[in-house]
Amino acid sequence: MTLNLRPFELGAELAVEHFWTTRAQAAAHQGAAGSIDHGERRGVTAGKNMDGFVNVLAELAVANGLPDAEVHTRKSLLTLPGYFRPTKNWDMLITHHGRLIAAVELKSQVGPSFGNNFNNRAEEAIGTATDLWTAFREGALGNTRPFVGWLILVEDCRKSRVPGQRLDSPHFPVRPEFAHASYLDRYALLCTKLVRENLYTHAAVIASPRDAGAEGTYHDLTDSTSFSAFARAFAAHIAAV
Repeated sequence: MTLNLRPFELGAELAVEHFWTTRAQAAAHQGAAGSIDHGERRGVTAGKNMDGFVNVLAELAVANGLPDAEVHTRKSLLTLPGYFRPTKNWDMLITHHGRLIAAVELKSQVGPSFGNNFNNRAEEAIGTATDLWTAFREGALGNTRPFVGWLILVEDCRKSRVPGQRLDSPHFPVRPEFAHASYLDRYALLCTKLVRENLYTHAAVIASPRDAGAEGTYHDLTDSTSFSAFARAFAAHIAAV
């Protein structure tokens, strides 16, 4: 099967550039307007930071065999039924002739606090996938097994690169792979395990410095958790559909 990855090749750096540009614009706009948002929240309240990644995935869907797929990004069209809860809002859904083709979560984390935010992201990712697959098993999402993806952009900085805070576990030892792992490493481990345990079809972490600017600079932590591997897995699913 020949996959068309051209949209990824052309759009990956543009997506990262869009993330940092819109984030800076949102922060500047709120500052000029005298907004009450504080700290890093100023850059995320616009809610459009990850649109570049949506565009890449939408174009991959068209390029790999679903030109008439419906790509949903409007909040009112992003809801799926759950099992442990009534509904869940996703960041991006793709449907085709009434079938759910893909459900994707697109997240980001920018410093200065990484510890609690990492734990929250991990718990959210695990719970979201568990809820979706249980609902699928119970027939709430049709008969077509969807692509379920989780992708996060994490700021590449000193705090995300150094080993995380001390891990206290008074009753049993912490798993050795976490002992000296930075927060970026922890995200790579999380993505690897999310896929290994069949919670997500694919999961990826992108590391990008705050000064990426117009270049859209980013790098991957591992080959298996890279943006390119995510794009390839997504395109393969679309082509198979």
